[in-house]
Parts: sequence; structure tokens; C-alpha cells
Amino acid sequence: MKSSNATTNFGLHLTIDGYNGDATKLNSMEHVFKVLDDLPSFLAMTKLITPYVVAAPGNDKKDPGGYSGFVMIQESHISVHTFPKRRFVSIDVYSCKNFDTGKTKEYLTKAFGLGECETNIIVRGTRYPTENASRRGNGEKFTHPRGSLQLQRRG
Repeated sequence: MKSSNATTNFGLHLTIDGYNGDATKLNSMEHVFKVLDDLPSFLAMTKLITPYVVAAPGNDKKDPGGYSGFVMIQESHISVHTFPKRRFVSIDVYSCKNFDTGKTKEYLTKAFGLGECETNIIVRGTRYPTENASRRGNGEKFTHPRGSLQLQRRG
């Protein structure tokens, strides 16, 4: 059987650096949680875990503290880091599923009351193969620091 050399992109990685945000929203653990909880369904993506948000204390350098949150989605992840004293937020939306980056930026701009944004769109895995490289039978062997695991596929 001849293998295919066909490729596609793996997905998109949107980064947003937001300025002049609403300090009250940026300083609310509950609001950061709600944004992370609602955004996956807004983008027709699937949450694998409940969002996790923690208070991030400041340091004596450039970080005055805020909240950092993360939600793992079936398609990859979304993360938010707020800096309310600077009215700044740093956001990553990474997905193996292509998504509407403009709609996502609008949603997050409104959610955090941002006055200005810098965005980057990175097309990830531009030569991602469209087919598996090999078929190994019933199971695939993975190496783990404590030994190897044999995974059996059902069906």
C-alpha cells in the first residue's frame, strides 16, 4: 500500500495581549472562570475539564499579580493571565480545529472590556500529515518514565 504525502495545517494559535481592560473584570476570579467556562461552547469546542483559575501573586519585577486560568479542551487549550493593576491581559486560544479568530477576539475584547488589542495568529503544524504514518495492530506502545504502557484499542 502506497502512503500519502498529503498534509494540512494542524490548527490555529491565537494570542491576544489586551490593554486598558476593565480592572474589575480583570480582578475577578469568578469572571475569569466564567470566560474560560463559556468560550469553548461559543467556539463549538468541547471542554475536557472544568476551568482552573488561581490567584497569581505579584513579584518584585514586572508582575503585579492577578489571576491565571486554563481550560483543557478536546481541541487543545485556552489560557488567560490577568494583570488588573496594569489593566492588561494575556490570552492564548490554541486549537487543532480551525476557528474564527475575529469572532474570538471580539468575544474576549467585550468580556474583558479591552480598549486595545495586539493579536497574533499562528498557523500550527503547516505540514501535518493527513494520514497516520503506520498501523501497529491492536495496540501501540508508549514509553513512560516509570516504564512502558501497552494500550489496547477497543472495537
